[in-house]
Amino acid sequence: MITSFVTLTVGQTPRSGIMPLLDEYLPAEQVTHTGLLDGMTREQIEQDFSPESGEDMLVSCLLDGSQISLSSARVEQALQQKINWLEGEGCDTILLLGTDEFHHLRARQAMLLEPDRIIPPLIGAIVGNNQVGIVVPAASQIENQAGKWLKLAKKPCFAAANPYLDDEQGLIDAALSLRAQGAQVVVLDCIGYQHAHCDIIQKQLDVPVMLSNTLLAKLASELLM
Repeated sequence: MITSFVTLTVGQTPRSGIMPLLDEYLPAEQVTHTGLLDGMTREQIEQDFSPESGEDMLVSCLLDGSQISLSSARVEQALQQKINWLEGEGCDTILLLGTDEFHHLRARQAMLLEPDRIIPPLIGAIVGNNQVGIVVPAASQIENQAGKWLKLAKKPCFAAANPYLDDEQGLIDAALSLRAQGAQVVVLDCIGYQHAHCDIIQKQLDVPVMLSNTLLAKLASELLM
């Protein structure tokens, strides 16, 4: 049964890393969680969504914990089809779980909450003229991600650390890179990052560290009756 409030992830549900956070802010009985890749095998996903050479890509996580690279354009097309279907099922609010930038997603009647439209202005209002450091899952995403942060007062600096690997050193290296670039505030900008990742970064930098998914969940909870 589809409730009136649905979270839609680019990957597969349940997303074990973010579910405790969602459950904290979004009452389970009022929310349906669904994933774009639910019910698909890795082979099916690769056949439908593998990026071609030079194509913009994003990274997601499968139920077995492995990560997979996806064509951003084909993901966006499939997300639009899913949004259309959810509206047909009577969904009033759709919360997109993913911090990648999409340009053409639309809902006819439902309220569509897109992190790439919500989080950057919110971060900009919070940090003012402070230098923001953005952490993303893969270095190959930095160029594509830069566009959505153009309205920050200062051009942000970037580092990459994969949230789907047990790689504390990778997070430490990202923190040291941001420190060298003068970061005064850090944003972990992927649905896969958790509070434990924040703690590792903060110990290295001793600056405020924010999770995009926490901010999103808190804002979305205000729409629940």
